Amino acid sequence: MTIKAFVYDAYGTLFDVHSVTEKAEFHFKGHGKSISEEWRKKQVEYFMLHQLTGTYIPFSEITRNALLYTLKKFSLQCNEEALVSLTEAYLELQVYEEVPGSLHSIQQNNMKQVIFSNGTYKMLKPLVKKRELTDVIDLLSIEDVQQYKPAPAAYQYAQETLAVNREEILFMSSNYWDITGAAAYGFKTAWINRGNLPLDVLGIKPHYIFSSLKDLENEKELHSL
Repeated sequence: MTIKAFVYDAYGTLFDVHSVTEKAEFHFKGHGKSISEEWRKKQVEYFMLHQLTGTYIPFSEITRNALLYTLKKFSLQCNEEALVSLTEAYLELQVYEEVPGSLHSIQQNNMKQVIFSNGTYKMLKPLVKKRELTDVIDLLSIEDVQQYKPAPAAYQYAQETLAVNREEILFMSSNYWDITGAAAYGFKTAWINRGNLPLDVLGIKPHYIFSSLKDLENEKELHSL
């Protein structure tokens, strides 16, 4: 079946969540890398728990709460100014180097491109605007249905909004939990394996494995259909 839409996760796939390290290092010298890693770990854990317990709160609140936990874990004192500065780093994440060129190149083949993220629109819109991607990609957020990925209801929302069959969507993410959820729902999937990691042992494999979007750009079979 023909692929009609390329759907991308945002965090870790198009935008580098660990680009917050520099600002974390500025506020807490010697702790930047550890803050970034623990912050992301707790962020994922928190939205998974909120989904499982049916206690939805926006991703922006989850991001702030995960940061508060991280600072407590490392016994770091943080005033409100520094806390705001760090949380706003998520509005300024670096885009991976190849992403703008790849998205623009793929768009020339008239392929519909959409970001589908657990992030809120207020978090995603500044990223897309800052990296000059507004003209090549649309935005969808789970806040419309308050169902975090990898819940099936989240992917169903994306499919119904795009108004295509689930097999006509190629969903891409660097997060294997996201690939697992999308594949289980019935999307075609491409794992953007930026870290050259082994496959998780979950009984579900992606249809494609790419090291970056450059590999996707070169996969002419996909976007020439």
